[in-house]
Amino acid sequence: VKAILDAQIPVMAHIGLTPQSVSQFGGFKVQGKDIETAKKIIDDAKALEKAGVFGMVLECVPTPLAQRITEEVGIPTIGIGAGPYCDGQVLVVNDMLGMFKGHIPKFVKKFANLEPLIMEAFQSYKNEVEAGTFPV
Repeated sequence: VKAILDAQIPVMAHIGLTPQSVSQFGGFKVQGKDIETAKKIIDDAKALEKAGVFGMVLECVPTPLAQRITEEVGIPTIGIGAGPYCDGQVLVVNDMLGMFKGHIPKFVKKFANLEPLIMEAFQSYKNEVEAGTFPV
């Protein structure tokens, strides 16, 4: 983080569940449920703020932990599966629009189910290309 910030590149930190490290966490699981890991996440948040990040994503942490971090740091927090007390909220658009298969995090709310429509559109495109009716 220091090297990136030293290069004058703004950094948005990401703590809690980091999907790229999910195998190290034993799967898609809430992080910071016990005192030891919660303390580490709080310490990480404070260290990242001190390092100079402009904000942080809190992913899949208990609501009270996200609330405490939000209250204790002076930079914006953006929650994803972290309860209502962060400064902002985000969802992965594919999850929000029902365009997924496999594991669905508990915190995801599907606001639409576009997967069948998208699959139908792809199939229509394929059929028209194969039939020679598209492009004209």
